[in-house]
Amino acid sequence: MLTIGQKLVDAMVAHARADHPDEACGVIAGPEGSDDPQRFIAMVNAERSPTFYRFDSAEQLAVWREMDRRDEEPVVIYHSHTATEAYPSRTDISYAGEPGAHYVLVSTRDPETTEIRSYRIVDGAVTEEEIEIRS
Repeated sequence: MLTIGQKLVDAMVAHARADHPDEACGVIAGPEGSDDPQRFIAMVNAERSPTFYRFDSAEQLAVWREMDRRDEEPVVIYHSHTATEAYPSRTDISYAGEPGAHYVLVSTRDPETTEIRSYRIVDGAVTEEEIEIRS
């Protein structure tokens, strides 16, 4: 189960809505080994695409180095889907390289509602998990 604060959920949704119609992406870091998402890091979708996202390699290197310096790890890796449900695509699954992370998808396909779902993706296996949002 992913336990996450409302402010972090709001930040992911705001980023997804702001970047729509392109996919948004980013990370929420937390202390190593804690499984506690704390620090929101919006990143640039290097693809600038409504159907695909990729972290900019230089930005990703800088973010991961900063997490290392702060004894953090990527607890949540998030991105949005702009026209489909919040379920990992084949490409999402193939690029999932952090087996300890929660992969959160935010669907912005409906302007009236936002769908948010979380998954564990390990060795190509996708397992949906519950999300507990704390205030």
